[in-house]
Amino acid sequence: MATKCEKCGPGYPTPLEAMKGPREEIIYLPCIYRNTGIEAPDYLATVDVDPKSPHYCQVIHRLPMPNLKDELHHSGWNTCSSCFGDSTKSRTKLMLPCLMSSRIYVVDVGSEPRAPKLHKVIEAEDIHAKCDLGYVHTSHCLASGEVMVSSLGDPKGNGKGGFVLLDGETFEVKGTWERPGGAAPMGYDFWYQPRHNVMISSEWAAPNVFRDGFNPADVEAGLYGSHLHVWDWQRHEIVQTLPLQEGLIPLEVRFLHNPDAAQGFVGCALSSTIQRFYKNQGGTWSVEKVIQVPPKKVKGWMLPEMPGLITDILLSLDDRFLYFSNWLHGDLRQYDISDPQRPRLTGQLFLGGSIVKGGPVQMLEDQELKSQPEPLVVKGKRVPGGPQMIQLSLDGKRLYVTTSLYSAWDKQFYPDLIREGSVMLQIDVDTVKGGLKLNPNFLVDFGKEPLGPALAHELRYPGGDCSSDIWV
Repeated sequence: MATKCEKCGPGYPTPLEAMKGPREEIIYLPCIYRNTGIEAPDYLATVDVDPKSPHYCQVIHRLPMPNLKDELHHSGWNTCSSCFGDSTKSRTKLMLPCLMSSRIYVVDVGSEPRAPKLHKVIEAEDIHAKCDLGYVHTSHCLASGEVMVSSLGDPKGNGKGGFVLLDGETFEVKGTWERPGGAAPMGYDFWYQPRHNVMISSEWAAPNVFRDGFNPADVEAGLYGSHLHVWDWQRHEIVQTLPLQEGLIPLEVRFLHNPDAAQGFVGCALSSTIQRFYKNQGGTWSVEKVIQVPPKKVKGWMLPEMPGLITDILLSLDDRFLYFSNWLHGDLRQYDISDPQRPRLTGQLFLGGSIVKGGPVQMLEDQELKSQPEPLVVKGKRVPGGPQMIQLSLDGKRLYVTTSLYSAWDKQFYPDLIREGSVMLQIDVDTVKGGLKLNPNFLVDFGKEPLGPALAHELRYPGGDCSSDIWV
C-alpha cells in the first residue's frame, strides 16, 4: 500500500513508512499558567520549526482556553495511523485533556494548521456523570474511530484508573471503555497492541496526593503507583497486574512500534529505572528492569539522595533507539535497543537540571560523573529546569525538548521555571552510530510570552509522531 494512495486514511501504513514522512514544520504545545501567579488561561502555542521560514523558532499563534487553571498537559488526535485503512477519516482535531479541571478541549487544526481554533469543550460534569471519572490524561485514537482518554481519579480526586470513551465524530462522551466497576486503582498512561489482544496501563498517584506538590512521606505510605495493569483488549478488563521491583511511579508506556511486537518499555520516575514488559510463551506477561539510573548523594536538596526522575521516554519509529529524560539530574539519554533485553547507552547530554555547578546542590557521591555539569546557556539564556517532555522527528534525526513537568512540581523543584518560564530546545541525533548534540541556534523562550512566563509541555506535529500513533 503506497502512502500516497488516493483513498488512504490518516497517518502511514507502517512505522517504517512513517519515517519517510515530511520534515516537521510546526509544533503544537500546551502552555500552562496554573500555579504561576499569572491569572490567565492556559493556551495552545503553535511554533514554527522550519529552518527556511522567517519565523523559525517563534511562537506564531496562541489559542487561549476559555477557562482558568485547567492544567493542559498531554494531547492526542481524533484519528491516527490506527485508522490508516479508512479513507473517511482525517486528522483534523487535537484533543487536549485537562489534568486538573477534567475538561477535554477539542481543537480544530485542520481548517488552518498554523492558526488552530476551538471546536468543542467537553465539560467535566459530563465526564463525571457518565463515567464517574476525572483528572484526564492520555488521549489515543482507536481503530474503531473512537477516542479513548485515561483518567487518574474519580471526580473527588481519589485514585481511579479508568478510560473515557468519546465518539470520534461528535466527541460526545459515550461512557467508560472498561466494564462497570473494572477500573484500575490508579491511572496515568496506556498503549494498546491489538495483534496480541492487549493494552498496558500505568499509574502515577491519586490526584489528591500529587496535586499540590511532592511529599516524600506519601511514598513511604504507599500512595504512589508501582504496578502495570495488563488488559484484555477485546474484553475490556484487567487480566494481570504486574508489581514492579524498583519501579516506583511508572509513567509513560511505550510498546515497540512494530504491531507484531509483544514487548515494550515503561519509565519509572522515582526509582529512575526503565522496565521492559514482555509476553511469555504461555500468554501471560512479565516485567524486568533493564536500565537503572543511580541516585546521587547530595547536600542542599530536599532529600540526601537525588533520583534522576525519568519523566518521559520515546522509541524511534524503527524501534532501534530509546530516549529518556532525567528531569532532576538534567540529562537526556539515548540507548540502542537492538537487543531490548540489554539496552546500550549511545548518547547523553546535560541540559540544565538540579546538580549544575554554582547552584544550591552540592554533590557528595556520584557513581556516574566526575564533576557537576556546567549550567546550560543557549543564545544567551541560562536554561532553568531540566529536560522533560521529548518528541522525535519522524526520520529520527531531531529531538525536541521542553522543561516543565507539572506546574505544582515545577514550583517546588525549579522555582526559576515559574519566574523565567520554560524553554524548547532541539537536539541533533546521530542515527548511524548514536549520539546527541545540542543545536546552539534553536531556542524558544517561553519566558518572553506576551502575558508573562509560561510552562510549555508536550509536543505534537500535525501529521502524527512516535508517541501519538499506534499501528494495528
